[in-house]
Amino acid sequence: MGTMGDTTEPRWLTDEEQCVWRAYLHATTLLEDHLDRQLQRDAGMPHIYYGLLVQLSQAPRRRLRMTELAKSAKITRSRLSHAVARLEKSGWVRREDCPSDKRGQFARLTDEGVEVLRQNAPGHVAAVRQAMFDRLSPSRWSSSARSCA
Repeated sequence: MGTMGDTTEPRWLTDEEQCVWRAYLHATTLLEDHLDRQLQRDAGMPHIYYGLLVQLSQAPRRRLRMTELAKSAKITRSRLSHAVARLEKSGWVRREDCPSDKRGQFARLTDEGVEVLRQNAPGHVAAVRQAMFDRLSPSRWSSSARSCA
């Protein structure tokens, strides 16, 4: 991106690039909607809440500072606070004060939250597999997966 005084012309997308970009946006929106509907139907929660539970399940002692959880989920602290309040109401997450920082809080996954993940993970992974990996040949994604390691 240029600066305010930059007079160089932007590198506009070609028609083909614009088409690819729009297809990508459309596909990611469809995928997110598909996963959201599946989790709403089967677990009674949106995809983002499921993602928060997964992050907590993988954290040491099943807890993360609220600021870290918001950062890793790429959501605002306000949105996280609302989400955690809903997850607390369901009994899946509990807030805990941070002993070293009186203003800080942890979100901790409860045993009930672990059970919700255990019950819903098979359906969710099936939805992910059906919506994404079953549509790709292994040769198309396996070379990309090597760069994730």
